[in-house]
Amino acid sequence: MAAEQVDVVVIGMGPGGGDAAGRLAEAGLRVVGVEARLLGGECPYWGCVPSKMMIRAADLLAEGRRIPGLAGTADVTADWAPVARRIRDEATDNWNDQVAVDRFEGQGGIFVRGRGRITAPGEVTVDSPDGQSPPRVLHARRAIVLNTGTEPAVPPIDGLAGTPFWTNREAIETEAVPASLIVLGGGAIGCELSQVFARFGAGVTVIDVADRLLALEEPESSELITKAFRAEGITVRTGKAADRVSHDGAAFTVSAGVETFTAERLLVAAGRRNNLRGLGLDAIGLDDGARTLATDDRMRAAEGVWAIGDITGHGAFTHMSMYQADIVVRDVLGQGGPAADYRAVPRVTFTDPEVGAVGLTEAQARERGLRVRTGLTRIPESTRGWIHKAGNDGFIKIIEDSERGVLIGATSAGPVGGEVLSALAVAVHGEVPVDRLRSMIYAYPTFHRAIESALKDLAVD
Repeated sequence: MAAEQVDVVVIGMGPGGGDAAGRLAEAGLRVVGVEARLLGGECPYWGCVPSKMMIRAADLLAEGRRIPGLAGTADVTADWAPVARRIRDEATDNWNDQVAVDRFEGQGGIFVRGRGRITAPGEVTVDSPDGQSPPRVLHARRAIVLNTGTEPAVPPIDGLAGTPFWTNREAIETEAVPASLIVLGGGAIGCELSQVFARFGAGVTVIDVADRLLALEEPESSELITKAFRAEGITVRTGKAADRVSHDGAAFTVSAGVETFTAERLLVAAGRRNNLRGLGLDAIGLDDGARTLATDDRMRAAEGVWAIGDITGHGAFTHMSMYQADIVVRDVLGQGGPAADYRAVPRVTFTDPEVGAVGLTEAQARERGLRVRTGLTRIPESTRGWIHKAGNDGFIKIIEDSERGVLIGATSAGPVGGEVLSALAVAVHGEVPVDRLRSMIYAYPTFHRAIESALKDLAVD
């Protein structure tokens, strides 16, 4: 079978892959985008967009319930049906698979539904989804771009397989709030969805094998979210590994050591798993069984092959995928520009309080042997925090490389913590001297003005 000659083949049309494919097509290249599932990836269908719709609704409920402490009384009831309906309608009207395909083809791209795999250097074979049509063989003259993303990881817990457990996808798609819910995993996804369902009336228990929630973030972030969860009636069990799961047709039972938990639904939020196996990496001299795909600072994984997103191991974030896509587009087109720089990777957990962080944590900085100073201030002690009153819990923590006098990490937790993070992200990315930050003018009375207090709190290690 003769190979079809094209310029670029993009395998995996998530946010980064779709962006790169569209822009390369608009630049005049013959680009084929290959996707076995939904064009757009996890983000518009189950991840960023619908989950934040759920979170927005849950936050409004929480704000309404805080009114009695500020201005009279509030009787706020939780009805899930309008939220579920809005998520479905928004997906249908503004972003769905066909809309995404039409948009890409409108940019000049060629879309092929199926599973793509590398079968030789510069060659991609696409197997049809139904397995009935013959494979389509593509020869990429200039580039193969890999953006196969991740899928929910399911741990090998005794009894779990075969039960009707949820991943984040089923949780997003549900049209009814369960009376009770067990969440396995206290990372960003687990924490966000735990709070959403609790605020809509579910009795929620979070179980995590780590010794604290949000274990990859600062300990202060873990303490903040644990405190908030317990105040909302969410049961938190950390340092516990689930060792057995059963389902009797009506409820789940989860055993974790000497404790046993029962709930109507079980959400498994135990991280993500890369989709590399079966991609044909061995055809270009790479390990097909690798957990991540190593790239250089131009996102090149091999001769004529670039990689984008979760599979590169630099953070499972949509913004990371889009950032890397820009580098790939410039490199394929020979435009040069800045190389990949991961010193100031921002991340936000959209709980309430919201936890935004950038760069290194204090522990990571010390593990690297850096001499650090830290500064911390509590949001309730700031003027804006005092004005905000109900729901004002949070803090700002900054990490300084004291030898260079620049920030290398920061956390902004509290109301709109992810938005306040923007100033700190600029400081870390731009390596703005701490002395320069101290001499800035911070608007009054804002949440971001607390950065000034954190700078004043910097102490010698």
